Amino acid sequence: MSTTVPEAGRRLSPARQRLLDAATDLFYSEGIHSVGVDRIIDAAGVTRATMYKQFDGKEGLVLAYLQGEDRQLRELFAQAGAASSDPDVLLELVIGGIEQDIRDRHTRGCPFINAAAEYPDAGPVRELIADHREWFRATLEQLATAAGLDDPADAAASLVLLRDAALVGGYLDGQERVAPAFARTARGVLAAHRV
Repeated sequence: MSTTVPEAGRRLSPARQRLLDAATDLFYSEGIHSVGVDRIIDAAGVTRATMYKQFDGKEGLVLAYLQGEDRQLRELFAQAGAASSDPDVLLELVIGGIEQDIRDRHTRGCPFINAAAEYPDAGPVRELIADHREWFRATLEQLATAAGLDDPADAAASLVLLRDAALVGGYLDGQERVAPAFARTARGVLAAHRV
């Protein structure tokens, strides 16, 4: 069963959007378990009843937060696909997009790795994380295959590993140091897999 239920294309109520925005900011900057529902409700300026009408408790809000993160990465791939159909260009656009994301947006690590650390046991959150990671890996493998890379599965796995490391490393060592190292190393992975 897939837990990813994209809200893309669906207009969110203002209260739902405020709750999701507040939760996204707080969960990412402070951690999921350290932020209580009351704090999210206060930050969103809604009532407790509104919160529970919009989301099935805190876990529902956590799932919506991670679905939003998933959707943003999928949109990065969609933007790259709209810009070019050449798989080599697409891979370069994806690398550049991830490099920019490391610099500008995900400055406190990977939201999926962070959430996995807080949800170590099987359940809907871990299922959503696994679905996201499998989509990411499979999409990179499709691009690597289309680009004619040798062992596309290995190339994709290497790029996923690099992104994971860069998001965590950017938080620890600084984005300006890590983002260009990610891009350079990712290009090296692609070069090593060219036939």
